[in-house]
Amino acid sequence: MNEDHVAKIADELSVKPGQVAAVARLLSEDATVPFIARYRKEATGSLDEVAVTEIRDRLSKLAALSERRESILKSLEKNGHLTDELKGSVMAAETLSALEDIYLPYRPKRRTRATIAREKGLEPLAELIFVQDPRLDPEREAAAFVDPEKGVETALDALSGARDIIAEKVSEDAAARAAMREFFAGRSVFRTTLIEGKEAEGAKFKDYFAWEEKSSAAPSHRVLAMRRGENEGVLDLAVSVPEDEALSILEGLFVKNAGPAAAEVKLAVTEGFRRLLSRSMETEVRMAAKTRADVEAVRVFAENLRNLLLSPPLGQKRVCGIDPGLRTGCKVVFLSAQGALLHHDVIFPHGSDAAARAAAEKLSALCEKFAPEAVAVGNGTAGRETEAFVRGLHLAGKPPIIMVDESGASVYSASDVAREEFPDQDVTVRGAVSIGRRLMDPLAELVKIDPKSIGVGQYQHDVDQGLLKDGLDDVVISCVNAVGVDVNTASARLLQYVSGLGPALSVNIVSFRTENGAFKTREDLRKVPRLGPKAFEQAAGFLRIRGGENPLDASAVHPESYPVVDAMARDLSVSVGDLVTDPGLRARIDVKRYVSDSLGLPTLNDIMAELAKPGRDPRETLAPFSFAPGITDIGDLSPGMVLPGVVTNVTAFGAFVDVGVHVDGLVHVSQLSDRFVKDPSQVVKVQQRVEARVVSVDLERKRIALSLKKEEGRPRDREEARAVESPAGNRPGKSGGFKKRGPGGPQRPAPEKTPFNNPFGQLAELSKKSERKR
Repeated sequence: MNEDHVAKIADELSVKPGQVAAVARLLSEDATVPFIARYRKEATGSLDEVAVTEIRDRLSKLAALSERRESILKSLEKNGHLTDELKGSVMAAETLSALEDIYLPYRPKRRTRATIAREKGLEPLAELIFVQDPRLDPEREAAAFVDPEKGVETALDALSGARDIIAEKVSEDAAARAAMREFFAGRSVFRTTLIEGKEAEGAKFKDYFAWEEKSSAAPSHRVLAMRRGENEGVLDLAVSVPEDEALSILEGLFVKNAGPAAAEVKLAVTEGFRRLLSRSMETEVRMAAKTRADVEAVRVFAENLRNLLLSPPLGQKRVCGIDPGLRTGCKVVFLSAQGALLHHDVIFPHGSDAAARAAAEKLSALCEKFAPEAVAVGNGTAGRETEAFVRGLHLAGKPPIIMVDESGASVYSASDVAREEFPDQDVTVRGAVSIGRRLMDPLAELVKIDPKSIGVGQYQHDVDQGLLKDGLDDVVISCVNAVGVDVNTASARLLQYVSGLGPALSVNIVSFRTENGAFKTREDLRKVPRLGPKAFEQAAGFLRIRGGENPLDASAVHPESYPVVDAMARDLSVSVGDLVTDPGLRARIDVKRYVSDSLGLPTLNDIMAELAKPGRDPRETLAPFSFAPGITDIGDLSPGMVLPGVVTNVTAFGAFVDVGVHVDGLVHVSQLSDRFVKDPSQVVKVQQRVEARVVSVDLERKRIALSLKKEEGRPRDREEARAVESPAGNRPGKSGGFKKRGPGGPQRPAPEKTPFNNPFGQLAELSKKSERKR
């Protein structure tokens, strides 16, 4: 463990060095983030998952920095450059850029103009000029270096070569690079211009045909948009700074006087900046902006994914799943309370009247036979029409009809996971099953799909794919372990995200379960092939065994803490089951009595909370919701309507809301609230139910601009102002129906169309993915 790293991270994150050291030690012992945050609170001082993850990531980056430092020192020593002073500088460098600046003059490089000049023997001349003796006559000195055989025909040729050497020296100077890095960070701007002849091809980038903004202030979505335009050959993207100011800084570092030699140095400084240093700094600015944009885009994606994965589940109930379709009909499946496929069929409710009657008779009969407790209708093509059809049947048992977001269902249906689950069924059946299961347990079903296919991010194909994968994997792991997994019903795909497991062990668990029957106790997990003590320690607390022999096996109490619960029960002369069922008994427990060297109050309090609600699902309860009746197509919309909707995606520039017309509307960040909003994710969440007002509709481009602000000129009434219950914790509100502003009502002026607030500009291209044509 590197003590310097521990101290540095503790200072950066404002935590105690002991907490960082504890996390570092646990990570080195292969403990996972969820396990550390949940079951090692005494060691870490109750650090949460966010803090533990930050420590993990910083430890990794500092380790990489140390590795690069050692590599540089070895290279310097091997090539005979290493001195005590240089080694001290390398050891003192705190960032990768500072480290690379120190190494730059010594790094093996390709043949440059300065290299060629040195080969011509001009380095002594460059050194002589760089001293800048006011009495020196550069031309006279240069005459001594004329050598036609080496390609130095004249004194001016010699001076030019010397300036090449000085220019490279200036561009590689660590102090100069640090000064320019700071200058570019504060003063550089991004400029985009249209490449001639690309107007039509690049129409979606029209906001950037002539755009300029400070690089340090450019938000992630605009950085990624400009880079995409450049990569597609539509835009020219440049980074620029006030050159006179940059040269003034450099001249202050290198030009010593006003003599003839200093004039040559000044020329070399200018050339070094224009040809070398400015390009290097432009690359750094672009890379830094890209890194910031990637981090922000991954953060947005991760937050959206978390809210989607933690959507309220219906639970273990019998479900009818319907994958809507027009020409090919609607695929219908019936699932058991455990998600098993009981029956599948096809109905054609959107054809002729005769076909619709036949569909009604068939679906009614099937529902009477299988008695579904809910009907899940996919929100793809013909989703609203299918929903209306099913609602009109008045099915036996009156099961609720619920629209389900089917994004990514087609990806699942054609995946290896789906083929393994349903080898004898085609993709349409698998898709319908996925829709039904998503209603029952969104988390268990969505983990089977690559998160990038779910479509809740921004510019996901433009960001660093490794960073994106790591960020999304962290979210999936966090959500799965926060909810807990029923080891007797979970798929191998779900189990692989449990702390300490993985693809191989999850398959072993399912195979063992298939061969030997359901697990009766957590201890039975030790019998699974290759599931050793470490894996058991990491995974056991997150795996649930419902209805087993030990009531604690259904809870988040870790098996290592069972003895203390047994002691509590013994001290009260009752069973552990009595502690679970009788709150009066739990009230008599003084947890301080059970504090030990290895068990503190944080874990004991967690145990008491679990005894009160063993295995409690942290997700919200599913609340009923329906779109406005009669509004099924974008052509049904008009400005002023207030419609119930569901947030489907949150980006840095706003949120997309499904109002039931197959095309998601954009609520620009400026329209999210009556107050200033910097971060949309602080106002809305994916799967949140809201009431949105239609601002404008572009039928030609299928784009809808929405607003969550109250209308100017009148306050929202109580029902209009509140949002329906959601994972974000909003209060329930009305569902169904819409309000339309009466004639003569105040009109909100259309927002100015800029990349900041243009609901129909390039930023809105993301709404295309919401035209749910699977």
